[in-house]
Amino acid sequence: MNHLSALGEDEWQLPPHAHVIVHEAPDRNELLTIYDCGAAQKPPSAQVIGNLVRVDADHELLSQPTGYIAKLREPAKLERQDDTHWVIRAREE
Repeated sequence: MNHLSALGEDEWQLPPHAHVIVHEAPDRNELLTIYDCGAAQKPPSAQVIGNLVRVDADHELLSQPTGYIAKLREPAKLERQDDTHWVIRAREE
């Protein structure tokens, strides 16, 4: 499932106030679930498996029992580094 707009070959536009929920697994893999907004009552925009290496965009991190939530505070994009690594970077409008 991926309903994010592509910006390039390995880049996708994230919604302006996206919440990225990272579920950590015992095997060190992660499931990233991307929601348009924390208050939106709709299904996620995308889910990817891999590791979120870092978040370079303005954000707030909230710890959860099974991982954490990155609440984005500026326009950002999701970049694939390789098959299992992801980075969120600020995006110029």
